[in-house]
Amino acid sequence: MEPNEVILGGRLTAIEPLRYTPAGVPLASFRLLHRSELLEAGVRRQVECEVAGIALAQVAVGLSGLRAGRAVTVKGFLNRKNRMSAQLVLHATAVEAGDCATG
Repeated sequence: MEPNEVILGGRLTAIEPLRYTPAGVPLASFRLLHRSELLEAGVRRQVECEVAGIALAQVAVGLSGLRAGRAVTVKGFLNRKNRMSAQLVLHATAVEAGDCATG
């Protein structure tokens, strides 16, 4: 199996209201803004990106209790938005915010 694991810190810029799949599984969509300064090829580089994400089940329930602007660390994996799209989405398997954690 090929690795597909992401750990990304940033601030939540948006959290959509909790909804449910047809099977009754809680689902929350969110956007995460990451800003950092990293070293690449010996040169400091400013990094900024905003990533779309989704969370399911208990991770979604925990995420839905957070507010935009909150600093979090998201662990998960990348997948296409849908089978017809090349757009990537971060699927959160754990979200850590301050002294609370879900996942």
